[in-house]
Amino acid sequence: MENPSIQKIVRQVPWEMSGMRLDHVLAQLYQDFSRTCLQRWLDAGHIRVDHLALLNRKTRVRGGEQVELCPPQEKRNEDWQAEPIPLAIVYEDDQLLVVNKPVGLVVHPAAGHASGTLVNALLHRVPQLEKLPRAGLVHRLDRDTSGLLVVAKTLVAHKSLVEQLQQRTMGRSYEAVVCGVMTAGGCVDAPVGRHPVDRKRMAIVQNGRKAVTHYRVIQRFSAHTHIRLKLETGRTHQIRVHLQHIGYPLVGDPVYGQRLRLPKGSSVALRTCLSGFRHQALHAVQLELTHPETHEQMSWHSDLPEDMQQLLEQLGAA
Repeated sequence: MENPSIQKIVRQVPWEMSGMRLDHVLAQLYQDFSRTCLQRWLDAGHIRVDHLALLNRKTRVRGGEQVELCPPQEKRNEDWQAEPIPLAIVYEDDQLLVVNKPVGLVVHPAAGHASGTLVNALLHRVPQLEKLPRAGLVHRLDRDTSGLLVVAKTLVAHKSLVEQLQQRTMGRSYEAVVCGVMTAGGCVDAPVGRHPVDRKRMAIVQNGRKAVTHYRVIQRFSAHTHIRLKLETGRTHQIRVHLQHIGYPLVGDPVYGQRLRLPKGSSVALRTCLSGFRHQALHAVQLELTHPETHEQMSWHSDLPEDMQQLLEQLGAA
């Protein structure tokens, strides 16, 4: 018998997916769950297609089928221990909380980061998160990207926030400093996937997942640009890969950036600031969503971290 406390997430297979393998379809319909989780849940009967369970992942769909995902209440990984790590909580109620993540804080435990992560801190503050998928996380920020991140505290909230991400109704805006002088804003629509050679990196690849990033210029400097970005999708390293792709990599990006180039005639202060900026100059400044319970439209803003503010001051003074 199904656990009534678990909320179903229902999707319909688009007709244009006719002939595709079921596991590939599920990856597209439920993009905020990993392929590994989806396959495990399919094999365990937690995913039904037209009310049928225990299906072969290689089954071809016809199009139009109704898919029901009922995520199980997962036990916390035994390595995910609650830790009293301070958090900058911007907002919290019984359904969700919004965190202002600092640079250097890893979001969830992984190889090499078994402790000291955001998840460890969240489990200490909200122990019931151990029963939610990914401890309530519905989106992520890279370790060295700072800013706003929302966490679901209940299954109802998790379902709602995942659906808002899927339907692209959750607003996520960023500010960044890039190398090069942009003439105007624009949009990057280029698929992102694993790099064909270096599996630790992402890249623009033909068979990657759809990724769309909008950007506009806030201020131009002699060799840099301060920009604002808005995401339609949320792929791993999306902004960093897209900006590198169009020739404007983020200042300080250790993976997708360029060799340090100091502007001609730059002051000692600017040279020191640029040479000492060792992480990507990227900050999640604004988050907008519909509250899962009250359906109120909510919005939060986070000021740029001090090092980005100092960087912009030095660029402006040059």
